[in-house]
Amino acid sequence: MSRAFTKEDHEIPERAGRKRSRSGLPPGAANYMTAKGADHFRRELEGMRAQTARKDPAIAERISELEELLQDVTVVPARTETPAEVLFGTTVTTRSPDGTLKRLRIVGVDETALDPDSESWCSPTAKVLLGAEIGQRIQLSDGTKVEIVEISP
Repeated sequence: MSRAFTKEDHEIPERAGRKRSRSGLPPGAANYMTAKGADHFRRELEGMRAQTARKDPAIAERISELEELLQDVTVVPARTETPAEVLFGTTVTTRSPDGTLKRLRIVGVDETALDPDSESWCSPTAKVLLGAEIGQRIQLSDGTKVEIVEISP
């Protein structure tokens, strides 16, 4: 009998004893982060370590979270030149049919809280934007049609 017809599935990560990362990414998935985001978390970690003399359990927990986060992250270096298409780490400006401009920076899942104009690279919106070029018209996941008007590093 084919394994496709059985309820057993030894490939499901949760059944293999592997856990999702703190970021919510599935086991084995790369946790990409911009250099700017990684620097932010490293500075936060240094600041937290400087406070360890207070013996605060919340500080110790945050230090542990930051260490785990930075251990598993894949830092994508910042670009110096403007790319021809929307890539991880770039900022894209879109224009809706009514003329509204919106800027989004494509970042790692852990960085989205650092900037209100950021979008996780694996979000539905970012997936549609990645690879788009200036002048291209695309439809976002919410049905909104926009035009790419600027891409910056």
